[in-house]
Amino acid sequence: MNKPLIIRADANTHIGTGHLMRCLALAQAWKDSGGEVAFITACESDGLLQRLLDEGFQIVTVERSYPDPADLEATSQVLAAHPNAWVVLDGYHLDEVYQKQVKEAGHPLLVIDDMAHLEHYYADIVLNQNLHAAQLHYSCEPYTQLLLGTQYVLLRREFLEWQDWKREIPEVARKVLVTLGGGDPDNVTLKVVRALQQVNVDDLETVVVVGASNPHFRELQSAIRNPQSAIRLVQNVTNMAELMAWADVAISAGGSTCWELAFMRLPSAILVLAENQEETVRMLTERAVFLSLRDGHNTQLQDIAQALTHLLLNHEIRRKLSQKASLLLDGLGALRVIEALSGI
Repeated sequence: MNKPLIIRADANTHIGTGHLMRCLALAQAWKDSGGEVAFITACESDGLLQRLLDEGFQIVTVERSYPDPADLEATSQVLAAHPNAWVVLDGYHLDEVYQKQVKEAGHPLLVIDDMAHLEHYYADIVLNQNLHAAQLHYSCEPYTQLLLGTQYVLLRREFLEWQDWKREIPEVARKVLVTLGGGDPDNVTLKVVRALQQVNVDDLETVVVVGASNPHFRELQSAIRNPQSAIRLVQNVTNMAELMAWADVAISAGGSTCWELAFMRLPSAILVLAENQEETVRMLTERAVFLSLRDGHNTQLQDIAQALTHLLLNHEIRRKLSQKASLLLDGLGALRVIEALSGI
């Protein structure tokens, strides 16, 4: 792998960490194939930046994201120093103008997309790892290659270590994982914590994971100080796969974590926290991969508690969910993307 890989992706309270984390998975696969990686990012989390540094990646920070002209200027300087590099763009704000400037600078370009929301795509490759990807229409160049569907899901190295692991489904589930994305600006996590405190299942244990961009950590700490509930709060974890293996069930947002849950065959109830999650959650619940708790902002606390209790006590539902999830993806998505990049 001779060409460097330059990744432009952000993470903050508003957009969460999903864009940056799936790019991390691609970066790991590129590095494992012998290539160098640099990130250009307006990332607000020191913890996430340190994680990228720990992986051995170069980092160029951007104070103000595009359309601020300083963003494109910083990116152009990095591209000029790496004239043969592949460029990866992952972010809804990185539009046609941004793509065109990368291409006009002579670089091969991969755009990671979810919604086909732009009027036109100038990328050499467009990657959409969602179930509904094939139903979308992409206006693109004659040379553009489309990588569509869950066979291209990008999973970090920590998950691939569990490739051949077999999940056991206990008669009664007692270990709950809560993970509502890297940002959760509206603190839906607090509603889930309060719902869990109403669940009447003996010996219930809960781990609540909040992302590096979550602004509500102290409020959540106060909420879990109830000595009658065994709830542990952790932030910016690097062992998410291990936590998913520990858990019997999960409550999750409908973002890219869904693919990780499915790979780990973890029976899960999903909350929609953003408009761009709606179609993915709809299709996943139609295929009986997950249960849907609908709109996380409007779902009542009592409904969450009731649905979770039902999931904890119903062995057969959890067994079927786990079985359906096991059929969704094989963990080879990053390698397939690397192969596509290598062919251009």
